[in-house]
This record gives sequence, structure tokens and C-alpha cells, in this order.
Amino acid sequence: MANEISSASVPTLRRLPLYLHYLKQLKEKEILYISSTTLAKQLKFEAIQVRKDLAVTGIVGRPKIGYPVSELIKKIERFINWDKTMNAVIVGAGALGSALLGYTGFEDSGLKILSAFDADINKIGSVIHERPVLSLNDLPKYIKENNISVGIITVPASSAQQICDLLVSAKVKSIWNFTPVVLETPKNIIVKNQDPIRGLAELTFRLKHSK
Repeated sequence: MANEISSASVPTLRRLPLYLHYLKQLKEKEILYISSTTLAKQLKFEAIQVRKDLAVTGIVGRPKIGYPVSELIKKIERFINWDKTMNAVIVGAGALGSALLGYTGFEDSGLKILSAFDADINKIGSVIHERPVLSLNDLPKYIKENNISVGIITVPASSAQQICDLLVSAKVKSIWNFTPVVLETPKNIIVKNQDPIRGLAELTFRLKHSK
């Protein structure tokens, strides 16, 4: 796995789901092969970049025919670990947490959110998008009993590090952080920061300087 990670850049990893989405559309249309040139044209990439991206999965295209669509889907899913199910929990059952619970695309990508957790007694015991909202006090035990690999943090920034520490102590392997806080974690914990405000800053800056 370490060799695979070192062979794929972050931009490549971000593009692979785009290929996957388009390839699944092709499969539904019963299209058997796709060339790198066609993929590049449809997704507005350079053909050479497409070939480099797909090469990390180990697949080899056939001259004048291209890549077999079904095999390429499997290769990409295996490479980014979407061919397995990873159990997850959301901590913070507010507006953002609720919205993430309602997003159906996660399960298609191998991420299964089982429950949400919150400290608000008015939320505990409720059900959001068919998932129960449980007490934060029950989080460590729940993580252990349900083989939780991913902890998703959607709490207010003031509580983010405390929740992170709780997830780490409960042996969660990775954290998806939707707060603006730079979390302090042990080196063996995988952290992905997804602060929408940072993305907004880039958007508004580019808008300001656009012609």
C-alpha cells in the first residue's frame, strides 16, 4: 500500500473519482471500451495526463481500442480502496452533519455512515436520514463494537480538538475534519481537512481577479 500511495499524486487521486463516475455512465450504456483521448475530451483533461493517471492503477490500454471499461472501473476502485466497505460515524448532528448523513453517494464509494453523535440532549434519540443520533458518551464503545474506521467531525470549531482526541483515544484510524481547526493528532492518524471556508476563499479571490 505504501508503494501505491507514493506512486499517486494528490491531483491524480482527486481526478480518479471523476474518471470513475464517467466510466460508470459508459457501463450503463453498455460501452465496452474507451480511449484516453476520448476520456480526456469528455473530462477536459490532457490525454497524456489521463494516461499517466490511469497508469497508477496498473491497467494497460489496447492499441486502437483503449481501456476495457469494466476492468478499469474495478482497477480504480481497488486502487483508491472503494472496493471495500469502511464504517464511519459523524460527530455533530447539526446542519452540516445532517446534510452529510443524507448524501447517498458515500456508500457508492465504500463509505458507510452508521450513526451520528451529539452532546445535545434534544438531538439524542432522534433519527436523521434513517441513522440514529446517539449520545457522545457512547462514542468510544460504539467505535469499538462497530469497527469504525473513519470519524467525521462536523462540530463547532471550539469543540473540534476535543472530539478529535476522543476519536483518537477510541482507536479510529482516520478523521475527516469539516472544521477550520488544524487538529493535533498522532502521526499514525490519517487526517483529511475539508473546511468549506478555505474553498470559498479561493473562489472569491479568483472571482475578484477574473476578467
